[in-house]
Amino acid sequence: MARVLVGVTGGIAAYKACELVRLLVKAGHEVIPLVTPGAERFVRAKTFDALAHPTRARNADPYPHLEQADLYVIAPLTANTLAKLAHGLADNVVTEAALAHHGPLLVAPAMNTRMWQHPATKVNVDLLRNRGVELVGPEAGELAEGDRGIGRMAEPETIFARAQALLSPEARNAPLRGKTVVVTAGGTREPIDAVRFVGNRSSGRMGAAIAAEARRRGAEVTLIASNLSVDEPVDVEIVQTPTAADLARETLARADADVIVMAAAVADYRPAEPIQAKRPKEDQPWRLELEPTDDVLRALTAQDANGRIVVGFAAETGEDGLARAREKRALKQADLFVYNDVGASGIGFDSVENEVVIISDEGERHVARAPKERVAAEILDDVERLLGRNGGRAAG
Repeated sequence: MARVLVGVTGGIAAYKACELVRLLVKAGHEVIPLVTPGAERFVRAKTFDALAHPTRARNADPYPHLEQADLYVIAPLTANTLAKLAHGLADNVVTEAALAHHGPLLVAPAMNTRMWQHPATKVNVDLLRNRGVELVGPEAGELAEGDRGIGRMAEPETIFARAQALLSPEARNAPLRGKTVVVTAGGTREPIDAVRFVGNRSSGRMGAAIAAEARRRGAEVTLIASNLSVDEPVDVEIVQTPTAADLARETLARADADVIVMAAAVADYRPAEPIQAKRPKEDQPWRLELEPTDDVLRALTAQDANGRIVVGFAAETGEDGLARAREKRALKQADLFVYNDVGASGIGFDSVENEVVIISDEGERHVARAPKERVAAEILDDVERLLGRNGGRAAG
């Protein structure tokens, strides 16, 4: 049995939290409801207390929200409380508990579609995700005010299922504890002169999500960061590598890691003769000679690394992109290869969502379009299967 805090904030979806509490209690967990004054406009706190079957009177402990718990679930999570969590505000039992809680935090946002899509909300969501907070939903559907769109709270059964997964022995025992994981992320920039460079539009969001998820699973994580345009994940070692040469040097220096995930968009070519000063603009064309950069992934897989797992990425475009990804994996001999179509709308560079195919010796597995944090979890699930299949480090 686990101890679960359930925070309920002031949205019409608060009534759904009653069913969530019931499901958690039925599963044998000790549930401590935390209800904001705003939530009590919809459902009284006594209702949640009754559903939680408390073994002690409500007022026996004046600080129930500060108790150590195995999991903290906030459902619904309003835009207001989401912003408070993002900025560390603590003006009620729900937000105070969030600051005091050490463990997984699962939140189920619920708000109007326009509120969910507002730039401020997007920034706040990114802040929470980068701290390891897991979001479930929101879902698309009919909203309380009669609109239709994304913003509907996930169903209690969906939230409960994710809570159970987070409370599973595997999750609570930190399946990657004792493992070292190196993740590359972002896009390298190859200098042309003192101010210009050859680069790409990778934000590093996918790699940062993988690093955060690996840390959440207990691994010691190093993020090899190339010009990230997203927040760095917390509690991981960050190594700045602006160029392909920097990335190669720092990644190969950590080649003894248990897992290396090559999620960065590393330049295939760099200027052969970069100029130290800024080149003045002229009326004549400027022709650049480009030379290939080192293939770090191929250098890693060529090593005798005693079963280290290497994950490669293939960012392709067009109908034959998956075929090229298969060819890359065959050539570079990575344990897993992750293919995604960066030319597709909404899942390319700098998108918050992704859709991938994970290629391995066991076959190909399609991961449907989802937030990159969810895709990161799917990729690491496959990494864990490889680790477990071989009793530790996977066979090379």
